[in-house]
Amino acid sequence: MEKFAPTVVVIDDSAEVRALIKTHIRLSGLLTVVDDGADGTEAIGLAHRHQPELVLLDMSMPTLDALDALPGILAVSPHTRVVIYSGFEREGLADRARELGATAFFEKSMPVARLPIELRALLDAEPFAPAPPAPAPDQPTEGRNVLDEHLERFLEVFDEAAIGMATMTLTGGIVRANRALARLLMHPQDDLVGVDYATLTAGRAESLEGALEQINSAAADLVHIEHDVAGAPGPRTVLVALAAVRDSGGQALYIFVQAQDITAQRAAEGELRRSEDRFRLLVEAVDDYAIFMLSPEGIVASWNPGAQRSKGYTGQEIIGQHFRIFYPADRQAARHPEHELAVALQQGRYQEEGWRVRQDGTQFWAHVLISAVFNDRGEHIGFAKVTRDITERRAYEQERDGAAAALAEANVELESLNGRLQQALTDQAQFLAVTSHELRTPAAVLGGSADTLARHWTELTEGERATLLEGMSTSAARLRRLLSDLLTASRLDANALALHPERLRVSQLLETAVRTAQTTLADPGIRIAPGPEIEVMADPYRIGQAIDNLVDNALTHGGAPVGLSANLAGTMAEIRVTDSGDGVDPGIVPRLFERFATGDSIGGTGLGLFIVRELARANGGDARYEPEGPGHASGAFVLTVPLA
Repeated sequence: MEKFAPTVVVIDDSAEVRALIKTHIRLSGLLTVVDDGADGTEAIGLAHRHQPELVLLDMSMPTLDALDALPGILAVSPHTRVVIYSGFEREGLADRARELGATAFFEKSMPVARLPIELRALLDAEPFAPAPPAPAPDQPTEGRNVLDEHLERFLEVFDEAAIGMATMTLTGGIVRANRALARLLMHPQDDLVGVDYATLTAGRAESLEGALEQINSAAADLVHIEHDVAGAPGPRTVLVALAAVRDSGGQALYIFVQAQDITAQRAAEGELRRSEDRFRLLVEAVDDYAIFMLSPEGIVASWNPGAQRSKGYTGQEIIGQHFRIFYPADRQAARHPEHELAVALQQGRYQEEGWRVRQDGTQFWAHVLISAVFNDRGEHIGFAKVTRDITERRAYEQERDGAAAALAEANVELESLNGRLQQALTDQAQFLAVTSHELRTPAAVLGGSADTLARHWTELTEGERATLLEGMSTSAARLRRLLSDLLTASRLDANALALHPERLRVSQLLETAVRTAQTTLADPGIRIAPGPEIEVMADPYRIGQAIDNLVDNALTHGGAPVGLSANLAGTMAEIRVTDSGDGVDPGIVPRLFERFATGDSIGGTGLGLFIVRELARANGGDARYEPEGPGHASGAFVLTVPLA
């Protein structure tokens, strides 16, 4: 191994893949593996700790995947080159990874012995030198580099900011200005340096002088002023924030300036004042809408002609009364008017349709909008209420809805059929993609481990050989289970599943499931709870396959310890499987036992739980998921089987 082999961190959620990769990198002598981890969160932490030249990053991982982890890795270790190493196809993913800063995208189909060579080639593509040793504690090199980097970034942000910025002397002389401020003040950026800011204002220059006096006298640290721009072709109003930058003793050193164009805002405020006057005239002229004001307590405070026409009251008759008078007796008794005001105050507005009562006692169907009104100081001063009589429109809509109901009912079945077809196509495509991924990883481990053992048996340590052989065994078991699931699903589709029911002891089924799990894990952490001796009538192979799938699901997606128990429930036996995980996402539960139901919360091919339910039903039982209460947050999978 060369003296200064570049450092690399290996991240993959498969321990077997990590072991295989680390072994080949060590044997190659081209790189030095300084650490490894299983997900994107660990990747960020390890990149920060080791500052490696390379991070080899798996694409799909729990907690945080590669695309989410990439920005974090580069943020904590900017010089690190990140290589995505994925079992998924590169189409689309590679481009997205490079957009986020990845150096390269390798597929796991690449021979693992080639991997160290390709990784080193990425580093050798440009001049490469080992990282210099860290400076001694009394050497400020690292701190100075960080400070320089932060200063450079600040200046970039300063120059590119959309808002006008400048630094200014305590007397108002501009020291530095960004491009946005130059555009705002209509001067070339370089020409602003050394200019007295007051000469760029038109009018209200005294406000700038007053602001500088407040800052110099320490009367204020932040002052806002407004001014017009000298030489502007039209009105241009600028809002300026002057912030004092002081030393540790409180002495002002310089002034930081932020400026923004508020011409449109001030014009809008003027237009608002004019529109308020127009609105008052408009309200008085409207005849089709009841528009009136309420006090915060709901007392009628104003009345327009439209309100008199729709409700029958004159202004003299109604102003001063509570607006509950417009509601039917049952709505008054339920305090619905007060509820409307409470909602409007909390949410800003309240809107509904309902029955209202005129002065003569007749009712009409009304559309009602209540808006909370606040003054300039944010104080609640009342409510604006708009009511419109839509009785005729409601009758028309009821007729229209009745005519449309038959057509809608006819479309429902067609839409349902189309939806099921689309879902089936989507699930099929997802199944093929995920199955390809599920096959590729164990196949890569088997092929790579076998090749490594064949070529480097004498060079490998006893621990490395044991690790590689264990990985081959685990991967082979994964392949056998996947092929078994695919074959069972195929037979279920073809209705070709032959059953041979027998009288079986449940305790024997549970013990067999534990022994099956021990073929891949020395101590899988499965505990069988004591219970009554129960006999069921079922096909021993198929019901055993269903229990094995539930146990494998618990170990893969939940975690040890896994609990197995059985109890009586009427004419059925209930076999319950629990684990120590966080449980199933409630959004996934409705599709949990459906074919090809995969996702971040489930994983796998989407066949395991589907097969469990179908095998249970074929034997006269069923399968379900029960979210548990406190102390059993992970929930339980329950398999029911008919008693013998």
